[in-house]
Amino acid sequence: MAWQVDFFVDERGHAPVEEYLTTLPVQHRAKALALVKMLEQEGPNMPFPYSSQVRGKLRELRTQQGKDKLRILYFGDARRAFVLLHGIVKRSAQLPEEDIHIAEARMGLHVRRLEGRKK
Repeated sequence: MAWQVDFFVDERGHAPVEEYLTTLPVQHRAKALALVKMLEQEGPNMPFPYSSQVRGKLRELRTQQGKDKLRILYFGDARRAFVLLHGIVKRSAQLPEEDIHIAEARMGLHVRRLEGRKK
């Protein structure tokens, strides 16, 4: 079964993860896109080290290219789709709290939009 994977789109119509991917070197982008494809195939069964929980419903896709640790923060929404929220090249052992907050804010906005459509 193929799972739906969507890019979060902000109020201005920008898809931050899609834009992040275009800034990556070709090899980095290829690895990140392979992870997205794997998420489409594996869904919630995607194993560690390719996916791990960050906090609450927030998860991260994980890969490495050389010394660069690529992360894409995402979550599964009420439509049973995965939404890619925020991408970073991780430079420290922990995910920066600022990046987690960005992803959580985008997740909240996405959930509110879905709830607004139900009414």
